[in-house]
Amino acid sequence: MSGFSMDAAAAQRFDVNLSILFTELPLLERPAAAAAAGFGAVELWWPWTDSPTPERSVLDALRQAIEDAGVQLRGLNFYAGQLPGPDRGALSLPGRESERFRANIDVAADFAQSLGCTALNALYGNRVDGVDPAEQDELALENLVLAARAADRVGAVLLIETLNEPESPRYPLVTAPASIAVVDKVNEATGLGNAKFLMDLYHLSMNGEDLPSVIERYAAKTGHVQIADNPGRGAPGTGSLPLEELLGLLRKQGYEGWVGLEYKPGDRPSTEAFEWLPRAARAAR
Repeated sequence: MSGFSMDAAAAQRFDVNLSILFTELPLLERPAAAAAAGFGAVELWWPWTDSPTPERSVLDALRQAIEDAGVQLRGLNFYAGQLPGPDRGALSLPGRESERFRANIDVAADFAQSLGCTALNALYGNRVDGVDPAEQDELALENLVLAARAADRVGAVLLIETLNEPESPRYPLVTAPASIAVVDKVNEATGLGNAKFLMDLYHLSMNGEDLPSVIERYAAKTGHVQIADNPGRGAPGTGSLPLEELLGLLRKQGYEGWVGLEYKPGDRPSTEAFEWLPRAARAAR
């Protein structure tokens, strides 16, 4: 497997997504495992897929595990339903799921604030049979405005993510421009300016987008970046995406934020899925 050069790696700030890596371990053991692998920062999907409002003791246990490991939490998803699984978010789904998202907003924002996390990702949700897409989009905007205000309250940005159509055929935001349009609508509605694009290079490549062009056009509106190689959604070097080059382009366009490692380790322990990244470049800075 080819790896990043030390110079290229050292120019980035990487965090490990503990919802796709280290999943061979119980949740509360993953922060320490990431630290043992040399990482100083992590990110998470909402860990409790059945519960938008877990007991305080459950939240406190994860907070303690992150603090004890000495890692920073750099990104957190709002409640998004069964993820991984059939769901792709809850905020545009009328009824119970929208209510669960709303109940989660302050819980997630307060948890993020308690750990100094300044990026909250709101997955849009799939289209629903028999519901007018315009009705879903109206509900989505209402909920995203609430989420943006909560994020602003805790000093965070609200992230809007593009997924890929082959794996998420019912998700409406499957191009960079579609997500950017939502970002702009939320910022226009709130006047806060804290809605940003989550640029996941794997999802965009799966959609066949021109990645250098996307980077050039939208780096200034990007609040977080995630990577995996394509095909396969594996570690950098397992596919054909020029990730070192693409991250370099992002830097040239002024992006200085975090790069989340959101890839599958393959048929091996997660600790063995980081050979591409020099250990000296894994620490938070």
